[in-house]
Amino acid sequence: MQLIIAEKPKVAEKIAFALGKAVRKAQGGVAYYEVPEKNAVVVPAVGHLFSLKQKTPGSGYPVFEIEWLPSFEIDKKSDYSKKYYSLLKKTAKDATEVVNACDWDVEGSTIGGNIIQFLAKGKKAKRMFFSTLTTEDLKEAYENLQPLDNSTISAGQTRHTLDWLWGINVSRALMAAVRNAGAFRIMSMGRVQGPALALLSERELKIKAFLPTPYWQLFAYAKSTEFVHSKGRFAAKAEAEKALKNSDKNASVKTMERKRVKQLQPFPFDLTSLQIEAYAALGTAPTKTLQLAQELYEAASISYPRTSSQKLPAKLNHEKIIKQLEKQKELAHLAKELAEQKRFVPHEGPKSDAAHPAIHPTGLAPEGSKDALRLYELIAKRYLASFAKPAMLEKQRVILQSGTEEYQAEGVNTVEQGWFAFYKPFLRLKERLLPGFTEGERVAIEKIEMAEKLTQPPPRYTQASIIKALEAENLGTKATRAEIIKTLYDRSYVTGNSIEVTPLGLSVFQATKKHVPEIMSPDLTRHFESEMEEIQAEKKGKGEVLEEGQGILAKILGNFKKEEKQIGEELLEAVNATQRQASELGECNKCGKGKIILRRGKFGLFAACNRYPDCKNTFSVPKNALVKPAEKKCQFCSTPIITVIRKGRRPFEMCLTQNCESKKDWGKNNWTPKPPESEAK
Repeated sequence: MQLIIAEKPKVAEKIAFALGKAVRKAQGGVAYYEVPEKNAVVVPAVGHLFSLKQKTPGSGYPVFEIEWLPSFEIDKKSDYSKKYYSLLKKTAKDATEVVNACDWDVEGSTIGGNIIQFLAKGKKAKRMFFSTLTTEDLKEAYENLQPLDNSTISAGQTRHTLDWLWGINVSRALMAAVRNAGAFRIMSMGRVQGPALALLSERELKIKAFLPTPYWQLFAYAKSTEFVHSKGRFAAKAEAEKALKNSDKNASVKTMERKRVKQLQPFPFDLTSLQIEAYAALGTAPTKTLQLAQELYEAASISYPRTSSQKLPAKLNHEKIIKQLEKQKELAHLAKELAEQKRFVPHEGPKSDAAHPAIHPTGLAPEGSKDALRLYELIAKRYLASFAKPAMLEKQRVILQSGTEEYQAEGVNTVEQGWFAFYKPFLRLKERLLPGFTEGERVAIEKIEMAEKLTQPPPRYTQASIIKALEAENLGTKATRAEIIKTLYDRSYVTGNSIEVTPLGLSVFQATKKHVPEIMSPDLTRHFESEMEEIQAEKKGKGEVLEEGQGILAKILGNFKKEEKQIGEELLEAVNATQRQASELGECNKCGKGKIILRRGKFGLFAACNRYPDCKNTFSVPKNALVKPAEKKCQFCSTPIITVIRKGRRPFEMCLTQNCESKKDWGKNNWTPKPPESEAK
């Protein structure tokens, strides 16, 4: 009997029914599938069934003695995995051969590899590789089973071990430092989390240290068109005033240039570019984008999303996919146009992935939530746009001679839509069509003005741009970068959509950078990424890399212990400031002098003015929720507005005042998610 291990229940079902007339069965609340004609049983895992744990109890550091154990034995939150573990253990015992059919990446190899190592040790083992969950691809993958990818399993186990050791030890060190300074705070820091925080903190410090300097610009207006002085910025006001004086409202067109430029088709999506584009076009956070893409993958609507490739090899049979997309209402006219023109060769990007092609639709009708279907539209239209004709733009440049000064305006407009028509409504193109000008033409300038402006600090990272920066720095993996950024938010190291590093985050960065800089070192992180690639390429062994990693970590932790007292004192101030910041909701609307802060009373959290008893302004706050300041006032009553966050629900904002006019339309016209009745009063 052959045991086929799938990574998740939905994938197990897809595999089973692709291989033949599968029979669905259940044991202990877990569905599995028998495929009689293959003498195979397909059993799902639910992601990682094994995790790392220290061998002996204790909460100190350093800790290096660890072991792999079933996840449910380590964390109660993983109790749900026990029934999957039990079924796989029982089935593996009876199997003569085991096939790892988990996702084709390092994580998938590790998930299946651990199951084989701990539950089917000594059994004959194979690997099943596929990039989509279509019946055709799954059949082909099964017919071409490969030897078990032991080097990839070793690389994955090494990554998990180093990440665990780094995370538990450095996090405990930080918490010990704060605790010994007189406070308690849950803190974390990981092998990639540190360099990611460093990137954000260095940008934050540049912004805080930025001193704006003035500059001047000259603008002229003719035919309702804005022209800017050809010099651009004037560093000296006197120079700008002189140019203004030398300008004349009786101007002429010195040059009028028109040129056509080809706008090439976009590359197909890899995971990073999908996360960046989904954030810009749909406002979807990178972690959410990956969740939605996984949902579409498990429905066999798109290919495997955790890819770094921008290439679509011909063996994917694009003609077939495009003709299948003709059956989908929203894509039919676009796919039909490509099919009629026989445009089946995509415009590919430079990035490649040894395992998977770029993200693309499979041709099957999409299934999923509303948000997932919106993401599918983005992916499908990007795919189709990569096959379309280039677009053609016309760029115009007009230079006016005004006295002794020159002013210029530039315009751009589309003359041939090409792929633009395929990528709507996600196309973001700023067009500016200039009115007609001819060289030598006399032009009356309506107005000339001088504007004083200030230089701006470097922009803050967004959740999308920081992922792009991490990729450029080779920090983390395509599958983990979004989760690393989410952890920084969860630990209150960063805040806001335009990412601002909090006082706590800056303090963690500055204290560790000062005393134990290796924790924030991108070079060290990159070094171990390279080492793990060498394990995968069978150039190095797991033991060798782990020994090196533990040696470096032991040295870092030794240095930390020497500096622990000073680090703790530096962190304590930031911890207190962060707690104050989180509890302050805004100015008191009653006395105008105090702050409305969160307090804990006999019946739980409430909000009150910090000038009590002089001011007895109090408010109830939503229960069973995380309450954060929204940093704005209610337009109706000037009471602070709060953000209410509940697990599994979309955050919403509300005024603290009961019966406030701002709440009269709650639940109507989808203005805002309607909260429980008690909160709407």
